[in-house]
Amino acid sequence: MTRIRRGYIARRRRTKLRLFSSTFRGAHSRLTRTMTQQKTRALGSAHRDRSRKKRDFRRLWITRINAVIREIKVFHSYSVFIHNLHKKHLLLNRKILSQLAIANRNCISMITNEIMNFAGLILQESV
Repeated sequence: MTRIRRGYIARRRRTKLRLFSSTFRGAHSRLTRTMTQQKTRALGSAHRDRSRKKRDFRRLWITRINAVIREIKVFHSYSVFIHNLHKKHLLLNRKILSQLAIANRNCISMITNEIMNFAGLILQESV
């Protein structure tokens, strides 16, 4: 029987795979089977960590806001501050609040004073 030559499709696929995994260490950048395994693992980790990054940054923002709120000593905790922000309809997200807390603490003090004035108005209306 005559020998049948294979096409170039598999070679092209492996070349693409080799380009993706060229920065991996050891056999992970040279052997086809381990390259495919590492590619799968790398893409899975990237997908997982994209949503993890959002979670971690939100945690960082909350920690920063809480530290400044406790330092100012107007509210006892972060949760009370956020609750009062929502009652007052001040739509500031946590990212902006944390940037304000770092850059300009007077601005956070002004926001808390605004909330307290609003709370005082509600108490006067109910009496």
